[in-house]
Amino acid sequence: MAADQSDDDFRPTSLADEPDAHGQAALLLAESILHALVDTSVISNAEAIDVVTHATEVKREVATAAGESIGRMQQSLDLLERMTASFESDDPRANPKIEPQFPRRI
Repeated sequence: MAADQSDDDFRPTSLADEPDAHGQAALLLAESILHALVDTSVISNAEAIDVVTHATEVKREVATAAGESIGRMQQSLDLLERMTASFESDDPRANPKIEPQFPRRI
């Protein structure tokens, strides 16, 4: 066993404790589509962030209205926040490209 792994990494979990497979696939697909739209310049990175931010607000409102548990709602919000962070890390304004600096010839 690797030094950074523990017995907990290999402990079987019940299906009830695992995330929903349909939800995982849907979230991955949605995030992939947003990244593809940004990569092909259909929408800007800032617009993708706005989409995920709006989804986060809607999730909070819908979960509250439906009486969803705070824990379940927070799990969803955490996923959406990680998605937002993913787009923010791709934002060219946050990570400007560094132009190469060559010595100038006089």
